[in-house]
Amino acid sequence: MDKKVAPYGSWKSPITTDLIVSGSIRLGEVQLAGNDIYWVEGRPSEDGRNVLVKWSPMSGIEDITPAGYNVRTRVHEYGGGAYAVHDGAVWFSNFVDQRLYAQMPHSEPEVITANDKLRFADGIMDAQRARLICVREAHLNPGEEPTNTLVTLDLNGREEAGETLAAGNDFYASPTLSPDGRQLAFLTWNHPNMPWDGTELWVGDLNEDGTALDNLTLVAGGPKESIFQPQWSPDGMLFFVSDRSDWWNLHRWHNGVAEALYPLEAEFGMPQWIFGMSTYGFADADTIICSYTQDGRWHLARLDVTTRTLTDIDIPYTSIFSLRVGDGFAAFIGGSAVRPSAIVRLDLNTSEMQELRQSTSLTVDEAFLSVPQPVEFPTENHLTAYAIYYPPQNRDYAAPEGEKPPLLVNCHGGPTGQAETTLSLSIQYWTSRGFAYVDVNYGGSTGYGRPFRQRLNGQWGVVDVQDSLNAAHYFVERDLADKDRLSVRGGSAGGYTTLAAITFYNVFDAGASYFGISDLEAMTKETHKFESRYLDNLIGPYPEAQQLYHDRSPIHFADDIHCPLILFQGLEDRVVPPNQAEMMFDVLREKGVPVAYVPFAGEQHGFRQAKNIKAALEDELYFYGRVFHFIPADTLQPISIENL
Repeated sequence: MDKKVAPYGSWKSPITTDLIVSGSIRLGEVQLAGNDIYWVEGRPSEDGRNVLVKWSPMSGIEDITPAGYNVRTRVHEYGGGAYAVHDGAVWFSNFVDQRLYAQMPHSEPEVITANDKLRFADGIMDAQRARLICVREAHLNPGEEPTNTLVTLDLNGREEAGETLAAGNDFYASPTLSPDGRQLAFLTWNHPNMPWDGTELWVGDLNEDGTALDNLTLVAGGPKESIFQPQWSPDGMLFFVSDRSDWWNLHRWHNGVAEALYPLEAEFGMPQWIFGMSTYGFADADTIICSYTQDGRWHLARLDVTTRTLTDIDIPYTSIFSLRVGDGFAAFIGGSAVRPSAIVRLDLNTSEMQELRQSTSLTVDEAFLSVPQPVEFPTENHLTAYAIYYPPQNRDYAAPEGEKPPLLVNCHGGPTGQAETTLSLSIQYWTSRGFAYVDVNYGGSTGYGRPFRQRLNGQWGVVDVQDSLNAAHYFVERDLADKDRLSVRGGSAGGYTTLAAITFYNVFDAGASYFGISDLEAMTKETHKFESRYLDNLIGPYPEAQQLYHDRSPIHFADDIHCPLILFQGLEDRVVPPNQAEMMFDVLREKGVPVAYVPFAGEQHGFRQAKNIKAALEDELYFYGRVFHFIPADTLQPISIENL
């Protein structure tokens, strides 16, 4: 079939916003209880509600969370670890009131905590003592930093605020009980470190009634070593992931010494933005099923602890998250360039794989899908950075001879995040309309070792911006992008990189900031506890480095911005408050630069409601159509673009 000839950006695509939001869900937080597999589904069609779902071999899939409840905790604001499960009973944090609820099988949830100023996360069951051990974040005094502790919660209804097991540090995470219930291991860290900078792994003996920890021992970690996912083996040995070798590798605590199990230039850990992350588990005392990322691709493997051999398991997935291991099987969230994320059950004996739930029930002809291509490109100081490139792709269309596509340079969040290759219909939305798309893993990204991650220390707003600029140059120089139609886009920290790129450099022709930071000083004063000292490492200690905060804040230099900008913002965002976008919008509007501001009521940090996800994509496409002078094939609601 002959292709229609039409300008890039104007191609008609079957990957519509209605398709993206109507058939898509977010998958997360896999946990096991015997042979049953649990996970959380974020459903845009239900106003972003998070629902706990269970699969069992006998009855298949069923929703556990009834209508009116939302399984999501606000500890650290990013949450994770929002539920615990044991013998069919569930305990979960409800988003609206942040109270803990108990839900017995086939029963309605019952509240077990009454104080909405106390938030809970990362809970584990201490079955011997009929209690939960979890992280508590207490917001008791307005205007003061909340207090984080490790507590126990009696499930018989006594001491609903919890009894303290560990306190005194700024943060706690990952409590894990030994198989005999006598020892507890946990992670802790202090300002200004984030958990990927430096954490400590402690283990202590629980006294007879379990009310205190004795003989506390520092197993590993410190201000310059990041520990991830402590876990006990079935025979009672403590394992964990450490980046002491500059790579997050698996270790165990043996005879009072931390020993590496299989040194490899690969990452078996991840930045702990949320609670409850997992990259490995035990098939038996001598066998670990683990996931690791290397050169931008995730692998699943079997590690023999005795022989110290690592054997990859052949699976069709290049992204693997939330890995859990049960008796003879593993469960994880897997995806690839042509496969949407799915809850996968892998039989460890037969290698048979079963996709229990896909993140989208809709299928798209692969002829409309752009296949991602990993790229390594040169950047400043004779270094290299990384990206994932998606060329324009649509089976029905070709561009006029000689035309080059507009390029969207995407800056991921974090900034300690990572661009992945899992099928994203939101990315394919752009490429199937004729955009080239590059997802940049700039210096500071995860997946390439600690030194690469630390390139951003003291250099946020410099290294990430330069790498994004050099990514654009790389594709322009190879005639893969139109040098006059370059856009930079990103959310949160990626929104800051977007704003800094168009403020301090004159390379991009448009920008799209999703809840991006424009004023670093305001950010460090107004943000939540988890990130309140994050910029000490990324910029410098505050207020000592106040001038540097000023000099790298786009809001103070908005007069230097000459390219059009669109700003998207959730009005309930407590990570990046709405005034960050509003200040930038006001300055550019007064200056006469084309600018649009799209606020969304009821949204926090990241959009969860179907109508808003749909509107943001369509508004951004409309914006590019006006700025880059093409007519989209879609029927779009016009938005107000000041000064255009």
